[in-house]
Amino acid sequence: MKKTNILALLLVLFVQFSFAQVIQDSMPSRERWNKVSSEGTVTEINKETREITLMGPEGNLNTIKAGDNVKRFDEIQKDDRIKFEFITYIKAEFREPTLTERAEPLQIIAEAGKAPEDVAPGGVVGAMAKAVVTIEVLNRPFMLATVRGPAGNYISIPIKDAAIFKQVHIGQELILTYAEAIAISLEKIEEK
Repeated sequence: MKKTNILALLLVLFVQFSFAQVIQDSMPSRERWNKVSSEGTVTEINKETREITLMGPEGNLNTIKAGDNVKRFDEIQKDDRIKFEFITYIKAEFREPTLTERAEPLQIIAEAGKAPEDVAPGGVVGAMAKAVVTIEVLNRPFMLATVRGPAGNYISIPIKDAAIFKQVHIGQELILTYAEAIAISLEKIEEK
């Protein structure tokens, strides 16, 4: 990428960030890094994109992408139980989308990111996207919010602060910046 293109991209991101700060509601943005290790049941599988939607133990849905390093991917079927592990970064901005964000509800921001020193491994290879999402489920007993992205994929987000449930509602749009490493491991759990 040429230097002028990089400067133009940085300027656009700075202007969008500055404008977003001006119109931000009273609820501050939240962000965190997380290493996810869990088990889940395959609810959907896309062999072309290598995306798998998994339902976790609390009914949470996550769509993850299996990297080329995942062996025997073609053996995974719907309703299989698997173990999986990947790294995520998430930032939620509780505000109305701008006109630009509504016109382009999904923006790919980066292809790689670096995890903070207290999260292993130290680097994250994957995609970072900024999207206008809609809250679909608020699971208060398990402290989860499930959102649907502009491409129809889902992610269930653990909520650490119960007060958030008093400030959000089903059908609400928000801005979500999400980075995910390609699946580090997928291991089929054999039924007994």
